Amino acid sequence: MTIITDERCTNYHSPGHPERPFRVAGTVKQLKAQMKIKVDWAKPEAAPLEKVLRAHTKNHYQRLGEPHDFDGDTAYHEGIREHALRGAGGALKALELAKAGKPHFSLLRPPGHHATKERAMGFCYLGSVAIAALEAKAARAKRVAVFDFDVHHGNGTEDILAKRDDLAFFSIHQHPAYPGTGTKSFDNCHNYTVRPGLPREDYRKTAEKALADLKAFKPDVVIASAGFDAYAGDPLCNQKLSADDFRWYGKTLAGLGVPLANAMEGGYSDDLPDLVTAYLEGLLGK
Repeated sequence: MTIITDERCTNYHSPGHPERPFRVAGTVKQLKAQMKIKVDWAKPEAAPLEKVLRAHTKNHYQRLGEPHDFDGDTAYHEGIREHALRGAGGALKALELAKAGKPHFSLLRPPGHHATKERAMGFCYLGSVAIAALEAKAARAKRVAVFDFDVHHGNGTEDILAKRDDLAFFSIHQHPAYPGTGTKSFDNCHNYTVRPGLPREDYRKTAEKALADLKAFKPDVVIASAGFDAYAGDPLCNQKLSADDFRWYGKTLAGLGVPLANAMEGGYSDDLPDLVTAYLEGLLGK
C-alpha cells in the first residue's frame, strides 16, 4: 500500500478549525505504528498548471495567491496555493498508481471537492479529484467515473465535470447539509441524498444503489473522493456509519475490477486514523 503524503501539508491551520493538521499527521502516525498493512511512502509533485487549468479558470488560480480569505469557512493561508497544487498532484499520483495496479491512498490536505471552476469554498481550493478525472480522459480513458462518499455534496467536482462526455459523477451525501446542493440528478451527475440521522442500515442501502449505478456505467477508471465524515462520531454532520462501513466501501470499490484512484476529502473526528485504516484494509480485501 502506497501512501501519498507530504508533511508540508500540516504546516497551516486556523485555531479551532475542523480542517486541522491532525487529519494527516494523526493518520500518518497510526499508519507508521500499525503492523497489519505494509506501507510504502511517496510524495506528490505539484500539479502542472496546464492540468489545473483544464478544471479551473486562470482568474481562480491567480486568486489563490491573493492574501485575503475566500469565505468564512475557507481562509487564506500563506502558501495555500502550493499546498493545493500538491493536493491535486497527490490525486494525479493516485491515478498513475491506479493505472499500474498498485493499491494506494492520497493522504493530503486541503481537500478539494467543493472547489468550483471559479471559487474556493468549503475548506477546498483546487478540485483535486476533478483534475485527476480530466487527466484520465486526456490520457484516453474511455469512461471515467468519480465516486464521492463524503457526507457533503461534491458541488465543485460536479461543477467541473457536468455535461462532459464519457465522464460520470456519483455522490452520496446528507441533505440538508452544507453546501445545500446535490438534491437532483441530471445529465452525467448522479446524486443520492440521505436525511440527517438516517439509520445505518438505510444509509447502506442508498450507498448500494449508488454503487450499483456506478457499476452499470461500466467505467474503465474510477476515482474515489474518500470522505469519512458520515461517521457516527464526526462533528460536522449527523450520520451513523462505523469503521466497518468504510472498510466495506474500500472492498466494494476495489472489487469493481478497474483502476481505482483514492484521495481523501473530509473526515473531522478524532477517530479519523481508524477510519482511513479500515478503508485501506478494505482496498486490500482484508
